[in-house]
Formats: sequence, C-alpha cells, structure tokens
Amino acid sequence: MIEVKNLVKLYGDKRAVDDVTFTVQKGEVLGFLGQNGAGKSTTMNIITGYLSSTSGTVTIDGHEILEEPIEVKNRIGYLPEHPPLYLDMTVKDYLGFMFDLKKVKLPKKQHIEEICNIVKIADVYNRVIKNLSKGYRQRVGLAQALLGNPDVLIMDEPTVGLDPKQMIEIRNLIKSLGERHTVILSSHILSEVQMICDRVIVINKGKLVADGTPDSLSQSMSTDHKLLIRVAGPQEEIKKLLQKIPGMLEVSLVGQRETGEVYDFSLEAEKGLDIRREVFKRLAERSWPLLGMRSSELSLEDIFLQLTAEDSAASETENGGNA
Repeated sequence: MIEVKNLVKLYGDKRAVDDVTFTVQKGEVLGFLGQNGAGKSTTMNIITGYLSSTSGTVTIDGHEILEEPIEVKNRIGYLPEHPPLYLDMTVKDYLGFMFDLKKVKLPKKQHIEEICNIVKIADVYNRVIKNLSKGYRQRVGLAQALLGNPDVLIMDEPTVGLDPKQMIEIRNLIKSLGERHTVILSSHILSEVQMICDRVIVINKGKLVADGTPDSLSQSMSTDHKLLIRVAGPQEEIKKLLQKIPGMLEVSLVGQRETGEVYDFSLEAEKGLDIRREVFKRLAERSWPLLGMRSSELSLEDIFLQLTAEDSAASETENGGNA
C-alpha cells in the first residue's frame, strides 16, 4: 500500500531525513517512534504531500507523490498534531466545509453522519468547536481526516494533551479504524504504540534504526529469553517439577522476595519454545500458586532507549567526544 524509498530531506547542511526506506502493507497499523527532532514528523509530512523531499520517492497504492499528487492525496486522511480546525464554526459547518474542500463524491449528509457516529461526535454536531473539550476537538480533527473514506490514515501525536480517559477513548478508536484503513501513527508514548500498532519503526537523527513487531525487536535485541516466575510452595520440589518440562534447559532460584514459602525462579527453555502453559498446568496440578510470570525480554521502552543511546554514543565517538 505504501512504499517509501531512499527518502532524504535536507535543510541546508542538516539531514532531517537520511535515506529512509520502508513499506506498509494494506490494513497494517504502523507505529512511528522517535525523539523530538528525530525526523518522524518530517517523514510523515513528506508522505502526505505537505513537504517535498530532497530526493527519494513515496508511492501509495501505485501512485508516486510527486508525479500524481492529487491521486495520492485523495487516498490519504491526515490528522496533524494540531488539528486544522476553524474554532468559530460548528462541527456541522466545519465538516460540511471540509467535505466540499476535499471534493468528496459520496452522499454528503449520509457520509458525514456515518463519520460522526464512528468517532462519536454526533452529540456535539451543532456545537461551536471552540466550546468543545480537547478530546472532542481531537475527534473532530479525526472526522475530517476520515472524509472520503481514505485508504490511508496518517496521525501525528493523536493523543497529545488529552487526559487519561480521553487518551484511552482515542486509542480504542484508532485501533478500530485500523480494521478498515492502513494507519501510520506517530507517537512518543511507547505504551500507546505497543497497544495499538502491529509494527514499529524507530527513527533517530533522521535515520531508520529499527523496523519490526514489538515482539520481534524484543527477541532480536534481548541478550537472553528467560521466563521469570514467582511461586508459593516447597522450593526444591518446585525446581524438580519444572526441570521435567520437555525442552527446559535450566531452572535457577533467583531469590525469596516475600515472606513464607514464596520463591522466584528463572526458567530457560529451548529457543522458540513457549513453556508458559506447561508451567501453569504443572504447578496447578500440584496446587502451588503461580503468583507472577514475566518475560525477561526488553520492553518497547527499553528497545527505544537502547537504540537512541547507541546512536548518540556512536555520534560522540565519531566527533571525538565533543559536544
């Protein structure tokens, strides 16, 4: 659906985007991660046609952005970090105006009503936008992005400035939209990306430094793939029981973190083998409560910090350690 190839954007001598290449499949929700100034917003603005690239190509559904800009823009719905709202208009007038501006060919009244129901703004349809809460304004901005039923939705920091309840509502909405649209979502909130996105791209200092699912990135960057569990029961018997699980390589006692017979163990199985269900089953058969279980693999936050830290350290080495 989307193909970005060798994308470069220069501002004088500064490379805001440096030879970035990636693809997004139809129906995929892609998370775009990067620190402030990393180049993610610039890349998204080039994809939407708001900025031109210095070199490289962006193709959407077979149409190249510079050669067929109108065709490409008709396939994209864009929600920037600050939605382009006319605050003195009512929601009804604003969406009607944007419908005409985009030259949407669908039945106007019916189409706008459908979108309002999808993003849940029907109850504020006749209200002036400046009197709406931040959360509702974000929904109105999302509604304008959905006008014309675009194949691709591009959203830059869609939950910035929202309260926790509004953030959850917008996240759930984006996740449901991912069932019908190809979505590129930019965010610096890592938990948000992990909850919503099928795949993650990390950009740092204009370069693409990681591309994959959160799980695949975690597995590829973690130094080990152990399972950490907390069990209530007799220490030695638990250890012997777990060692009998097929494919188990090592069972190690980590320590006793709670009072009574409660122990933490580190379990290492053969690569690619998921032993979680078997661990639970065997402990349950002996009525030894499993009080906790977690992977020792890196979280998305760990991955992000490690990638950006490595890049910063490399830059300092190249520059002789000078600031």
